[in-house]
Amino acid sequence: PLEMSAKKPVPFLRQVVPVRKKVQRDPRFDDLSGEYKPEIFMKTYSFLDSIKKQEKEMVQKQLKKCRNVEQKEKLQRLLNRMTQQEQAQKKQQKLRERELSLKRQQRELAKQGKKPFFLKKSEKRKLELAEKYAELKRSGKLESFLNKKRKRNAIKDKRHLPSQKNL
Repeated sequence: PLEMSAKKPVPFLRQVVPVRKKVQRDPRFDDLSGEYKPEIFMKTYSFLDSIKKQEKEMVQKQLKKCRNVEQKEKLQRLLNRMTQQEQAQKKQQKLRERELSLKRQQRELAKQGKKPFFLKKSEKRKLELAEKYAELKRSGKLESFLNKKRKRNAIKDKRHLPSQKNL
């Protein structure tokens, strides 16, 4: 029969209509959303750079006009964060350009019939460090940078030496 017997107790977890479970998906990890390519992303959203620049200028103007100490501190933190983000973005861009130039060189060598040679992480780090030193030398901040590094290393060395108390 189509009807259930009234004399039988109904099961506690009886499914009357099957409910389809809603599947939530995160576009960051889903293949349907496509592949993330930083170059394309940067080209697509390049207009944001000009907006960020305008915002930064606006914050600077507000900072000059502001008299409230708390508000001034808040604006200063915001300005610092903006400049740090800008620097990080430039650094990331330089790194991407360096990677692309290395890839281009490998393609050129492959076209000439030579075997491709890929740099190890340590060698890439050495090249990056050499580039950093060259940049510091050009700007004239190399000496101060090296002094800071020496001081930092001296502090680390002192930490590892046995203290006078223990002797």
